Amino acid sequence: MSQVTLKDIASILGVSVTTVSKALKDYPDISDDTKHAVKLLAEKLNYKPNIHAVTLRSNQSKTIGVILPKIDHQFFAETITGIISEANVHGYQVIVLFSDESMSTEEKQVDLLLEKRVDGILMSLANETNRYEHLHKVVRNQVPLVLFDKITRQVNCSKVIIDDEKAAFKAVEHLIKTGCRKIALFGGPQFPSNYNSRQKGYTKALEKHGITPDESLIYICEDLSIAEGMDNAKALLKTHPDTDGIFCITDHIALGAVSYLNDAQIPIPEQISIMGFSNWLITPYIKPHLSTVDQPSVQIGKESASLLIDEIDRKNKKLPVEFYEIKLQTHLVLRETTKAVVAGK
Repeated sequence: MSQVTLKDIASILGVSVTTVSKALKDYPDISDDTKHAVKLLAEKLNYKPNIHAVTLRSNQSKTIGVILPKIDHQFFAETITGIISEANVHGYQVIVLFSDESMSTEEKQVDLLLEKRVDGILMSLANETNRYEHLHKVVRNQVPLVLFDKITRQVNCSKVIIDDEKAAFKAVEHLIKTGCRKIALFGGPQFPSNYNSRQKGYTKALEKHGITPDESLIYICEDLSIAEGMDNAKALLKTHPDTDGIFCITDHIALGAVSYLNDAQIPIPEQISIMGFSNWLITPYIKPHLSTVDQPSVQIGKESASLLIDEIDRKNKKLPVEFYEIKLQTHLVLRETTKAVVAGK
């Protein structure tokens, strides 16, 4: 059976298509009896609005596209919760896609969202992404774009992030204040920029406290995985058995490090302290409980969606659009993998 149209309803009731359209939208110039008859018949015939036609008429689809790098990460699960919550308040539907940390997938997904005529796009970049033509394409098409968490500053658009460098600095400085002097970094890939910022914070904290950074204490985790945390902890202690602290740029990596040290019966934090980053769901439950940096993931989602929707509204009203970079605050969550601060530090 073909889809029921406004014309079908109008023909059955003997009224105009305009009257049917206005009745369904509760226009005040349509009588209550006509509204009731139109809505009753529309429900009986299972009438559904033609979204493509509505989009063409209004130049709005009332949809937002979101591209995330991972489906299995708590941070992004909470971020999308914030995005959908804010979108619902403003009457927007959300299309969620996952790049699986692949730049080529991310590029295809941008094209798909542009073809779907979404009103705006939210993105956290894949680790592989080191070229930005697909993002420039979004901007050239005058589709509002907001980047969050994993971003690039090579694209002129609004961004929502934390101060990764400051957060890492506070985390490493806390390790130093608890007495750690030989602190390793389990870092991340060159792209995107937030991993580099966390490494800068690590280095600055060491330098502030008179500790010379040692390149041999820096291990790069390309996949940011638990397995890399385990492997790098093993390699670190084989080369540097006197290491007394490890700063991990994600909780996944930190979990791997904790797992290896537990298996090797190396006491945490008595011999080695460990600090993670993100405040992952299971961090309060692993043994020992992981100290970490808490990211406001739900708030990041809400702020990103709010910025995007405001930009969409300003564009539709032909008002000037300004781009913003919002930095949200983080805080340390101190548990059992770090020691108490040493007096006088």
